Amino acid sequence: MRAGPRNLITDVAGLRVGNASDDRLRSGATVLVGDLPFTAAVHVMGGAPGTRETDLLAPDKLVQQVDALVLSGGSAFGLDAASGVADGLRAMGRGFVVGNQRVPIVPGAILFDLLNGGDKGWTENPYKPLGRAALAAAAEEFALGTAGAGTGATCHGLKGGLGSASVVLGSGLTVGALVAVNALGSVTVGEGPQFWASPWELEGEFGGLGLPAQFPALEEPRLAKRPGEATTIAIIATDAALTQAQAQRLAVAAHDGMARAIVPSHTPFDGDLVFAAATGARELTDPIADPFQLGHAAACCLARAIARAVYLAVPEPGDTLPAWGSLHRR
Repeated sequence: MRAGPRNLITDVAGLRVGNASDDRLRSGATVLVGDLPFTAAVHVMGGAPGTRETDLLAPDKLVQQVDALVLSGGSAFGLDAASGVADGLRAMGRGFVVGNQRVPIVPGAILFDLLNGGDKGWTENPYKPLGRAALAAAAEEFALGTAGAGTGATCHGLKGGLGSASVVLGSGLTVGALVAVNALGSVTVGEGPQFWASPWELEGEFGGLGLPAQFPALEEPRLAKRPGEATTIAIIATDAALTQAQAQRLAVAAHDGMARAIVPSHTPFDGDLVFAAATGARELTDPIADPFQLGHAAACCLARAIARAVYLAVPEPGDTLPAWGSLHRR
């Protein structure tokens, strides 16, 4: 198992990611778009999710593929970012064909960043244009840390952010993760610099610090945010040819990575959610071993992406919490 050439979700061929942010607002949006529609699914384990068009991702529903997936700040207001993406895709001639109409299918999820010090006194919802701008910026290379949907994200004691990672399996299949980390729990161990995800780190991608000799695994956690202020939202992608049901199992397995990287995770006050995306470019060669390995890779990849999100966050004037680098980077 090795990281892909970019160590980004776009190592899955045919996928692009775009970010848009507003520094005054301290928020933003991120879109994952395919060159072609892709199979998608979702699994929610947090107690306070905010979503758009996730019901249609169930395996028994008519639509089996989507055009894009959106992660956004802004709480419920941020759901409008997907409308901006849908408008942009419609202008491109993309979408589910119904008669002489095309309807872009754009599920999305949001995180709460309304109390992070940004100017939220808008008269018109700013997230629709942010979504469209993110689509226009979609590319194979994109920024991490304080960017896109992670612009205003926070976690326990630190700035959160946008993270990504990838892995190439021995079978040749590729898995990638994209995540906006705005968790109630902690991504680092105690007050130190080490990340809970350290056992799954590849090539020193978030400092190569390992785990401390002793760590507070059994300490009772304390609330550092109010209920409703937290969520970690993610996308796991692969080039494997998966059914929607198989993609949903991939999303379920990926939640293990969230639990490895954020302590505690999946609380009643987080909206923890994972989308899965499968481009179908590579057929499974082993119908038993391949799904088994994909699930493990998804969990490892998401854990790494979460740590990278916090590791790469940068300090900005007016921050309510420090960036990891401000405290620990030398």
